[in-house]
Amino acid sequence: MPAPENRFKAALAQGRAQMGAWVGLADPYAAEITASAGFDWLLIDGEHAPNDLRSIMAQLRVVGASGSHAVVRLPMDETWAIKQALDIGAQSILIPLVESAAQAERLVRAPRYAPRGNRGVGAALARASGFSAVPDYLATADDQIWLGVQVETRAGLAALDDILTVEGVDGVFIGPADLAADMGFGADSHAAPVVAAIRDAIRRIAASGKAPGILTTDPAFARQCLDDGARFVATCIDVTTYAAAIRAAGQAARALRDAVPPEPGSGE
Repeated sequence: MPAPENRFKAALAQGRAQMGAWVGLADPYAAEITASAGFDWLLIDGEHAPNDLRSIMAQLRVVGASGSHAVVRLPMDETWAIKQALDIGAQSILIPLVESAAQAERLVRAPRYAPRGNRGVGAALARASGFSAVPDYLATADDQIWLGVQVETRAGLAALDDILTVEGVDGVFIGPADLAADMGFGADSHAAPVVAAIRDAIRRIAASGKAPGILTTDPAFARQCLDDGARFVATCIDVTTYAAAIRAAGQAARALRDAVPPEPGSGE
């Protein structure tokens, strides 16, 4: 029996757009709700959300039971961290702040077993193999791993064409917030030069045959990116979606309260 098929990887290889959401609440209960929304993929964020290995594993369980595919973003490009994420069941990994082909070449070895890579062999006790229930895991796992790298600085953009030549990099995600800051525009990821750089990068990634990715909550910009060739596009962040909704609910509740006249004789 082989390793489970990575549906996200297969869809992107076929050029089919995959729509996703950022999962940063760092809780399996919240992740399970998000997994019921019908997104193609969900990004479990280990970089900017307060996640650790066990909380990521708990969220992998609930997302795996849904129709959505889990992508895990790690906070660093360490081989040991990639190994642990794969062993707990992640099949798709996104690594931030990649700025050279040499870094990308080192990264593509981490998720693959020897002789193609240097992933440590511990599948017999790993959730990824069903705790040894998948006898052909070592022979088949490599082909089901999807590796995305994040380009989010001017140095990364300068090295993009070289990064795109690295075999084993499946997708390149452009980080709009960090790119805007690095380009001197602070939090304004919609500044014209930033948008131009993002769209140019997406076109170059698409032309290389790798999958371009982006996160934007602006539907019009998401449409532009899809038209430019982006194929894994996140349009929602659970934290900001919940925050906006609960604050609006609180405002509405206060408005109802303030519209109630005081009881006669209450002293007001």
